[in-house]
Amino acid sequence: MRIASGDAVTDGYGSAVIAATPYWQRLLVLAPAFIIGGGLVLGALIILGRALIINVRESGHKTLIYAGFAVIAVLVAVVTYLGVELPREG
Repeated sequence: MRIASGDAVTDGYGSAVIAATPYWQRLLVLAPAFIIGGGLVLGALIILGRALIINVRESGHKTLIYAGFAVIAVLVAVVTYLGVELPREG
């Protein structure tokens, strides 16, 4: 048995129902995903940051690493100031 898209059974489903809900209800449903996703990203950043700090401390060339970070920061600032944009697809 096939159900056509215009039947009474299927009228209440789809993006129209989701779009009809108030904004706060959509946020309430998505809140766990936002919290878990944010926690995963934060956890990964903490682990990578600690690994970077340990590697810089153990390195024999601390000043070279700090100079590299400074050069990268200055280059990003200059490119941003000049308004350079990355090419976009499409």
